[in-house]
Amino acid sequence: MNFDFSDDQKFLKSEARKFLEANSSAAQVRKVLDDDGKAYDEALWKAVAGQGWLGAAIPEEHGGLGLGHLELCVIAEELGRAVAPIPFASTVYFLAEAVMLAGDEAQKSDLLPKIAAGEVIGCLATSEGPGPVTPGSIQTTVSGGKLTGTKVPVTDGDIATLAVVLAKENGKLGLFLVDLTGEGVAREALQTVDPTRDAAKLVFSGAPATRLGPAGEGFALLEQVLDRAAILLAFEQTGGADKCLEMAKAYALERYAFGRVIASYQAIKHKLADMYVRNELARSNAYYGAWALNTNAPELAVAASAARIAASEAYWFAAKENIQTHGGIGFTWEVDAHLYFRRSRQLGLVAGAPRVWKERLVSQLERRNAA
Repeated sequence: MNFDFSDDQKFLKSEARKFLEANSSAAQVRKVLDDDGKAYDEALWKAVAGQGWLGAAIPEEHGGLGLGHLELCVIAEELGRAVAPIPFASTVYFLAEAVMLAGDEAQKSDLLPKIAAGEVIGCLATSEGPGPVTPGSIQTTVSGGKLTGTKVPVTDGDIATLAVVLAKENGKLGLFLVDLTGEGVAREALQTVDPTRDAAKLVFSGAPATRLGPAGEGFALLEQVLDRAAILLAFEQTGGADKCLEMAKAYALERYAFGRVIASYQAIKHKLADMYVRNELARSNAYYGAWALNTNAPELAVAASAARIAASEAYWFAAKENIQTHGGIGFTWEVDAHLYFRRSRQLGLVAGAPRVWKERLVSQLERRNAA
């Protein structure tokens, strides 16, 4: 059994890395970070669309490349390594996956080509405040095709043009598509630890909404979307964690203290070794998730939870230890290690915190054992 990517997928990975090194350097990421009026890198977004990455997993009949989810995982890893300041995850992992999973033929024919071309920026609006999203936490309602309520925080909500919203209709939860450029929508930008990924508060006042998927199945569909997104996010996180390890190792081999490179000291060796072990554990779980996603295996929910937990913890640990390895200079915001520190926190919360996924993993395992 082959547990690695194919030669073609490795070539895609190599080319994606070269492209991002040329188009999403740390200096370019900082331009978005330091510019209060710039929420994302529009030039990079257009370039990524031109590469066809937005439609990597979208079928050819709907304007995509039709490559599959394994290729999308490869691209996600390189985007995470480059901390690309674009709404790729919100648009591809959440919006596109939701439409492919639950959309009817008319919705797929209308929206998927626009997503693949970069004409639509998506977001997922579920949270209505602190705490995990549960059926009981949702107060947003849809009546007569009109959406009313508040969602906060919404990643990329300030720049998105189309939202997938979790709301109640006739007392039952459903997923709804809402045009954020239309009437009945108000936005308020929020400050977050990672300004390279926009966030907003969305207030809906009778905004036109179109149901996505069967009535009353919103929460079940949301969990399926989150499982898919969790695996793709895990690859982004793994890419970022690997880059942190590389940065820490490179600095440790060039920084001298008391006449020796600091990489020769046991404390630094242990830091790097611990980062490596956690990264490899995250990679193993991400690969398991990729297989489950690509084959739509019955283990998908368990694999997604495991991948999400391992990758979130590995990236957070690697980001912290990278700063520690850089020592005193590492604590200044000007050091690129902080780009990864910020992104590790943002990605660790965007689809639910690790604590939520640990509870989901336990629930899934209990369900399987009971069966």
